Amino acid sequence: MSWYLHVLKNYAVFKGRARRKEYWYFFLVNLVIALCLAVVDNLLHTPGSADGAGILGSIYSFAVMIPTIAVGVRRLHDTGRVGWWMFIVIIPVIGALVLLYFFVKDSEAEPNEYGPNPKHIEDAQFSG
Repeated sequence: MSWYLHVLKNYAVFKGRARRKEYWYFFLVNLVIALCLAVVDNLLHTPGSADGAGILGSIYSFAVMIPTIAVGVRRLHDTGRVGWWMFIVIIPVIGALVLLYFFVKDSEAEPNEYGPNPKHIEDAQFSG
């Protein structure tokens, strides 16, 4: 849950790097919240819930859209890619698969143009 809150605190930070753990924990908590809201939307029969886009889920999705994009860009930076690679998702199926590959790829071990490796920063904070 702390990684989820960390991403929300960096709401619109597109600079720097995000390690895999940060991205995937945010993704997991985001998915659980969205599924819970979909269930609540269906139980309450909110407008649009029959189509899979209930009011509560839509509001939540809109609220986390910028942090989701920002952590995705930072994740791409961590693998040494520019954030513009996020647009590859426009290509049906193949774009999503390529982006998934980039997101599961390990960090560049050394500092890159986007900053130092976040793994090393975190390790230094906990060892000292």
